[in-house]
Amino acid sequence: MSASHANTDGPLVAVSDVHVTLESSAGAVNILRGASLTLAPGEAVGLVGPSGSGKSTLLSVVAGLERAAKGRIVIAGHDLGAMDEDALAVFRRHHLGIVFQSFHLVPTMNALENVAIPLELGGARDAFARARERLVEVGLGHRLTHYPAQLSGGEQQRVALARAFAGEPKLVLADEPTGNLDSATGHAIVDLMFRIRADRGTTLLLVTHDTSLAQRCGRVLRMDDGRVFGAVAADPACAHGHG
Repeated sequence: MSASHANTDGPLVAVSDVHVTLESSAGAVNILRGASLTLAPGEAVGLVGPSGSGKSTLLSVVAGLERAAKGRIVIAGHDLGAMDEDALAVFRRHHLGIVFQSFHLVPTMNALENVAIPLELGGARDAFARARERLVEVGLGHRLTHYPAQLSGGEQQRVALARAFAGEPKLVLADEPTGNLDSATGHAIVDLMFRIRADRGTTLLLVTHDTSLAQRCGRVLRMDDGRVFGAVAADPACAHGHG
């Protein structure tokens, strides 16, 4: 079954009893200690917790960027543990959008290229036209040919948002998306992210230290000591997209 076509009955994301252990000079460190969570299609879930609790590691595991030592990760019907690195790369291209705290734009590519090249790699014939549409959508139609160094932090994160949603992914992962932005810029970015997500019905997993931001999601989960703990009721209006 190809990465772009799979049956999805039940949850879009199912993470079961995942353990991640990293080696350090002091010996093995258990980062995730049996973390489990599920996300329904179209759901927005916020994940909060203290620094070092394993939030970003869990996001990396869901993205297939970090391997679990134990446990199972199934996304859109695909078992990530059964895939090699090439298959995971194809899977990410077709199913995932990722927004990082530090933008992760390619410095030698302009805004249009940063959004279009991943689409081209995914086989889109109209990659540059779609990239232009997405950049217009995030308010950067006048900055297409600017390079990351010529853009403000907020503009760089808008490019990153355009890139994350450009391939119409089933799931978007956001890791502290406002962490490098001032408060006003961060609010504008978050408003934009939630609006695009709602318009498309995209599933969102948002990692943040900001509880008020997390509570814009339909559910809030807390991580502590490498495990995920119970849901906190949040705003039900944010739980599902319209698409």
